Amino acid sequence: MKTRSLIIIAAVLLAGCKNKADKADAFGNFEATEVIISAETNGKILQFDPTEGTHIEKNGIIAVVDTTILRLQADEIDAGMNSVKTTLISINAQNDILKQQIENININISRFGKMLKDDATTQKQYDDLTGQVAVIQKQIAANNTQKTTVAAELSVYESKKATLNDQIKRCYVKSPLKGTIIEKYAEAGEITAAGKPLVKIADLSIIKLKVFVSGADLEKIKIGHSCTARIDKGEKGFISFPGTISFISDKAEFTPKIIQTKEDRVILVYAVKIDVINDGTLKSGMPGEALFTAEKK
Repeated sequence: MKTRSLIIIAAVLLAGCKNKADKADAFGNFEATEVIISAETNGKILQFDPTEGTHIEKNGIIAVVDTTILRLQADEIDAGMNSVKTTLISINAQNDILKQQIENININISRFGKMLKDDATTQKQYDDLTGQVAVIQKQIAANNTQKTTVAAELSVYESKKATLNDQIKRCYVKSPLKGTIIEKYAEAGEITAAGKPLVKIADLSIIKLKVFVSGADLEKIKIGHSCTARIDKGEKGFISFPGTISFISDKAEFTPKIIQTKEDRVILVYAVKIDVINDGTLKSGMPGEALFTAEKK
């Protein structure tokens, strides 16, 4: 009987030691980086292929909004730009002709200058030639002024086209991150509007366990320290994952409302986030716990 009692006491002590060893240092929930992707333009959704639970790469196309009207406007702008460019070409051609005329007249001016010295021509004939050069130069100056006006008009067209191209680009809704589509808010064929949500994407490759620790436990942890995150496996077991402390709050707060006891609610705690590489097991919102290991000095 005495031997049996000793065995029972030993078993209880061993169980107590084991439970103490398995006790976590902090508790919380896993959080994923979630982004809601919205439409940036108004129109009909022509293409919308993603389904919930599927993976998408960064810059992968989520949806395509109808660009017909925008492209028609772009074609109209292109036609206007071509017309303006044609006008510029015409003005340049006119200036080339006028410059050639000046060269020809200058040859005659030189010839008439020599003839004037020999009294073989009159001063009036010589002055008429130089007057023609002055008139043509004024025509070139006027053409150049017109060129400035036309170039400004072309610049306006180019600015409008750049704006349209940007709007067309926004019709192709792309993912800003590599992740998993967890919610879908629209379907192909629907009319969407700028700012209307289309999908929610979460980066589940690295998931964060957010826990709360007391001020007394802060001295045991530092940003960059390794630790262990774990979740329940059945009634008694755990699945463990290596983690790295990535954030420690510099402000104390009251314990979160998930802790229900009146005594615990008045304890000040600090939020701590732990980065955990996810193999697909961990989900956003899943409860978890952390075990901190003292770093070797």
